[in-house]
Amino acid sequence: LACMLFATVIAHSQSAPQKIADDFKKLDWLEGTWIRLNTKPGRTAHESWQKISPTEWKGLGVNMKGADTAFVEKLKIIIKEENIFYVADIAENKEPVYFKLTAITDNSFVCENPQHDFPKKVSYQKDGNKIKATISGDGKSIDYFFEKK
Repeated sequence: LACMLFATVIAHSQSAPQKIADDFKKLDWLEGTWIRLNTKPGRTAHESWQKISPTEWKGLGVNMKGADTAFVEKLKIIIKEENIFYVADIAENKEPVYFKLTAITDNSFVCENPQHDFPKKVSYQKDGNKIKATISGDGKSIDYFFEKK
């Protein structure tokens, strides 16, 4: 029994950096350009994601009103201090906002920042060649639907 218990402990004590690296690899489906499906009439939007290193994804969210850029969001997903963070950088905020990864599967992830005004939670769920991204907090929720270009 002691031998079995020891083997179980060894199997489950994967090093934190290795687990983070494995979780980070689960984000590979994010690569590419995703066209937003639920925009207002006369508007288009997309998100583009590129893995630039084993510890960083670079993203860009762009909303267009006709031919004019209406909104740009610089995004990152990074490994920092043995955690994974989704980082949103928009003009309205003085500093980029960090959302800590709290859940991940092979086709979804959730990041949270309870101290932020809105959103407090960012989640992405992949279904085939589509993504549902949701921002939520304080009983409010907004869904963004994307399809791979």
